[in-house]
Amino acid sequence: MPIDDDLLSLLACPSDDHAPLREEHREGVDVLVCTHCASAFPIQDGIPVLLLDDAKPGPNGLGNAAG
Repeated sequence: MPIDDDLLSLLACPSDDHAPLREEHREGVDVLVCTHCASAFPIQDGIPVLLLDDAKPGPNGLGNAAG
């Protein structure tokens, strides 16, 4: 279930950088991905779970710049 665009524009990564999120479909599930650290946050029953403990870290870990 896609996240409403208005809601998505208000959400940010819970790391110290607070970067915007984008919605992606990975490994058969919808996730929100940080545009800074590339960490992926699950969407469960249409509700974003923005807890660092539940996130899949990006290439350089949670809250760190990817690339």
